[in-house]
Amino acid sequence: MKKYTNIKDISNLQETIKEAILLKMNPFEFQELGKNKTLVMLFFNASLRTRLSTEKAAKNLGMNVMVLNVNDAWNLEFEDGTIMNANTSEHIKEAAAVISQYADVIAVRAFPSLTDKQKDESEFVMNSFIKYATVPIVNMESATAHPLQALADAITITELTEKSKPKVVLSWAPHPKALPQAVANSFVEIMQNMDVDLTITHPEGYELNEVITKNTTINHNQEDALKDADFVYVKNWSSYNDYGKVLSQDKNWMITKSKLGDAKFMHCLPVRRNVIVEDAVLDSEQSVVMQQANNRTFSAQIVLKQILEKL
Repeated sequence: MKKYTNIKDISNLQETIKEAILLKMNPFEFQELGKNKTLVMLFFNASLRTRLSTEKAAKNLGMNVMVLNVNDAWNLEFEDGTIMNANTSEHIKEAAAVISQYADVIAVRAFPSLTDKQKDESEFVMNSFIKYATVPIVNMESATAHPLQALADAITITELTEKSKPKVVLSWAPHPKALPQAVANSFVEIMQNMDVDLTITHPEGYELNEVITKNTTINHNQEDALKDADFVYVKNWSSYNDYGKVLSQDKNWMITKSKLGDAKFMHCLPVRRNVIVEDAVLDSEQSVVMQQANNRTFSAQIVLKQILEKL
């Protein structure tokens, strides 16, 4: 693996998942692999699970880790040919090249604006680092994708499924704020590469990018979509077509125990209790959100391991 910025960078998903599960049994087995290697983590947005799990994964592999909250340090310029006489103090061309001298791998987290669809979809932050850095780049969530989370989700389903082809449902749920489509996008993409029966359910107007959903079944009736589900992944996202807008906060889309049936409940966290999901679900044995969160370490660790093996 030369970089990990989207799901397509995984050459063999099933083998990668198996290897990640094996890593959980002996997480310190490959510490020599990362010895004298450095991971630099750049955060354009705040993080809890991603920051801690990725740092832990790197240290499990024997790597040194440096963390920089970019917007607290200096404002980067990403536009070519710009006259930098405003509030940006350094261009990405120099910044990426310099950081590459300090790092063997660079991990980047940068959220969308949710106001300019074209700019967000250009992934200008992530792609600028890919273009100007001279070391591998890892995506810790970008404007349109969260591939580390998706890989952790795939690991979790593989560990827990009791069927050769489980029914997996991605359900929209209400939220008071406009949230990105990144988690939903990557979850759909990785499920399309697994042997699962995938359905997406959401109110009309919350369709994801058709380039991503392709021919995946979409059902606007949540309760019908959830019937006989084995895994229910719940996530809010703002409108894609009416970009970044909150079109509905319909409380009837909250996940309840009666809707869930016998399915496992999944969520990437953080989650708003009794808005996204009721306490009775989140506090039940059907909730596997802690296992998902734990698997964030091993999704990051298998990615870093595969990158280090190519250095």
